[in-house]
Amino acid sequence: MAAPDRSVENGAEDDPRARWNARHRERVRDATDPAEPATFLTERADLLPEGGRALDVAGGTGRNALWLAGRGLDVTLVDVSDTACAEATARAVATGISLDVVRADLTVDPVPAGPWDVIVVHHFLDRDLWRRLPSHLAAGGLLFACQATVTNLERHGRPGRRWLLDDGEVATLAADLRAADPDLEVLEMTEGWTAEGRHEARLVLRRRG
Repeated sequence: MAAPDRSVENGAEDDPRARWNARHRERVRDATDPAEPATFLTERADLLPEGGRALDVAGGTGRNALWLAGRGLDVTLVDVSDTACAEATARAVATGISLDVVRADLTVDPVPAGPWDVIVVHHFLDRDLWRRLPSHLAAGGLLFACQATVTNLERHGRPGRRWLLDDGEVATLAADLRAADPDLEVLEMTEGWTAEGRHEARLVLRRRG
C-alpha cells in the first residue's frame, strides 16, 4: 500500500480537516497507515544535527516526527487532522518518545515559532508555505522538502494534477528562495523515480551561519 499523500487541496469546496480526518481514520482502522520513516529522510540521516528543534509540517500520524525525536531532536508535529494528531500522540506515548503535537492548518495558520534547526515538509504541497518556511530556519538549519511531480501520473492517479509540482519546478522554487534570501544554500536538488515507484522532486536547503 502506498504511503498517504499529504498534498494540500484547499479549494472553496474542500474541507481539508474533514477530508484528512476521514482518510486517516480509514488508514488507522485498516492498519495501512505507514509507521516507518520516509526513506527521503533516513537516506539523509548524516545531514541531521544530533540535537536541536525540528518541525514536521503536515506530519500525519508521526512516522517522520517520531523517528526524528528518537534521534534526539525536540520535535513539533503539525497537522490539520484531529485523527492524525491523536494517533501521533498515542504512538509517542506507546513508544515513550516525547513529541509536541499541534493541530493547525499551516496554509492559513502561522508557522509555529522558531527558529528551527530542521524543518520537514514531506508529501504536502502549498507553494506559498514552501516559500515561507526557510525564514523560520535557525543559522545552520536544514529544510527537507519532497513532493511528487506531474510525471507521477504515469503510474499513479493520486494526487491529481492540481496538487503536483511541474517537472523542473523545484529548480525555479529553489532559485526564488535563494534570490529572496542569499543565506540559503542548496545541498541537494534531485528529481526522478524513487525506489517506492513515485516520481518526486527532492530539495534540501541549509541556512548559512
